[in-house]
Amino acid sequence: MRAHQQRQRHERAALADAWADPRLVFASTTGTPVDHRNDTRAFKALLVAANVRCEEVTTEGGSARLLPKVRLHDLRHTAATLLLAQGVPARVLMELLGHSQIGVTMNIYSHVMPTQLVQAAGAMEDALWGEGN
Repeated sequence: MRAHQQRQRHERAALADAWADPRLVFASTTGTPVDHRNDTRAFKALLVAANVRCEEVTTEGGSARLLPKVRLHDLRHTAATLLLAQGVPARVLMELLGHSQIGVTMNIYSHVMPTQLVQAAGAMEDALWGEGN
């Protein structure tokens, strides 16, 4: 974060009064809000450069190019699934994701719950009969 702040200070100084909004933590190189399309383009470029989850397609001109099969939004779903599987309470996950109701979170991520049910049963067994029985 400090490196980001330093880089942003240099960008802001170079543009002086042309910097759009000094309150933004994550801004474009001109101080405007980051356009989500830029994030998507950068993410896809990283996937193609690393050849991760890409497929080769033939363009109308007959040339081949790699296209990513992963959306940037898929990272949000993966992170949420991993957090829930690691025991982060669903209520905390709801807050992180910005869901308005716990039901929304549970409807989307209930597929992770069987693992937690097994863990809960194991915890109950340990509580009743001692660990390892």
